[in-house]
Amino acid sequence: MLSVGQVEARVFTVVRSLRGVACVLAVALGGQVAHGAGALAYRLQGQPAPDFALRSWQGPNLRLSEYRGEVVALTFFGSRCGQCAAQLASLSRLLDTYRSAGLVALAVNVDDDQQAAQTFIAAHRTSVPMLLDPDKEVAKAYRVDFLPLLLIIDRAGRIRHVHRDFRAGQDAQYLDQIKVLLDE
Repeated sequence: MLSVGQVEARVFTVVRSLRGVACVLAVALGGQVAHGAGALAYRLQGQPAPDFALRSWQGPNLRLSEYRGEVVALTFFGSRCGQCAAQLASLSRLLDTYRSAGLVALAVNVDDDQQAAQTFIAAHRTSVPMLLDPDKEVAKAYRVDFLPLLLIIDRAGRIRHVHRDFRAGQDAQYLDQIKVLLDE
């Protein structure tokens, strides 16, 4: 009989294999593989980021187009997402360091349960403005299919980099991409 740890290790291996197969299929079918471990093609990559206005948890409405001319790290998160809190903390550190160079970060919550969203946001204070998308209109416009989903948008408003999922240390990859865009 297998231990719980052995079963978890085998399940993880199978999932990684399936993600790899999905990437190969996407490329074979003419798609592109987005940045991030096992991420499939993201249809909006290279396209203008859809504009939106959402209420922030802190109060005022924020509109994406107000940040044209800045590099924007836009993430979608949920209260039940295991890696979302770690990614938000990572983005907050990047924002604190690179805000003066033109970096903006926005985090869009996609929870159905607004009480759960409020509790999560209150428990995970960051310098990243937290936006509420209770009807998921913005999430639909961005075709969010995985949490966390991070989009890095250039100064011209185009989605340049896409990251699905988050792992410790991945912020170094974000930083490299953000630095290139800040220098453009």
